[in-house]
Amino acid sequence: MARIAFIGLGNMGLPMAVNLIKAGHQVEGVDVNPASVAKLKEAGGTPVEFAHVAAARADAVITMLPAGQHVRDVYLGANGIVATANPGTLLIDCSTIDVDTARAVASAAEAKGLFMVDAPVSGGVGGATAGTLTFMVGGSAQAFQRAEPILQKMGKTIVHAGGAGNGQAAKICNNMILGISMIAVSEAFVMAEKLGLDHQKLFDISSKSSGQCWALTTYCPVPGPVPTSPANRNYEPGFTVAMMLKDLRLAQEAARAVGANAEMGAEAERLYSAYADSGEAGRDFSAIVRFIRG
Repeated sequence: MARIAFIGLGNMGLPMAVNLIKAGHQVEGVDVNPASVAKLKEAGGTPVEFAHVAAARADAVITMLPAGQHVRDVYLGANGIVATANPGTLLIDCSTIDVDTARAVASAAEAKGLFMVDAPVSGGVGGATAGTLTFMVGGSAQAFQRAEPILQKMGKTIVHAGGAGNGQAAKICNNMILGISMIAVSEAFVMAEKLGLDHQKLFDISSKSSGQCWALTTYCPVPGPVPTSPANRNYEPGFTVAMMLKDLRLAQEAARAVGANAEMGAEAERLYSAYADSGEAGRDFSAIVRFIRG
């Protein structure tokens, strides 16, 4: 079993770290929120005040941070992980960030004799808790081989997407599909309402027809057809509007950088931005149906 430093014990990071503890790993946790660190301790982890202290004695370091600048600061600062981790240490960044940052940090890590993968996740808080996350992993074959057994304790599907940054590329492309498709499903249900078509009837037909998609059959944005969807819990978030908007913005930045046409993604970003600005940034992203309904 490995000694793992886990940096970032938020809504996703904490249950991921707890699953590593359950698997028998020795986990040292770092977070700016004392309540999160206390919960890790209750689960059997060890609180540590500073990331560089935990990283200096870890076999592997896992980070789950809000944005690219946080990742740069934690890894590349004067007392950052790259400067303090021992050669041969495995670094796994599970944050969802821009591709350029992921590749810059990986390059710095490699230059110091460290093994690094970017491994953003899909599956939300429910998947983090259940240990059923999907990991999209970018990095060398050797780094992936070392990371895979650890990722398997937190997720169900682990896919090596290619070189450094490709995990982030896969994540933002996937979530652009999700954001667009949730809007399409929401628009269809709102139009069905106005046409007098029952929600369940539309679901029964579309879930078995060409309109079938994950946003419909697993995460249906209206109450009733899928009992486990957030729509049945007043859109209590598994994946917030703010998080979807962040990913759509990352996708647009990437599209502009490489000259890709992503007009539907741009429109999805506009709609989620307007909905977030209305005060609903903390709601589950599937609640966009409310905004579309008006």
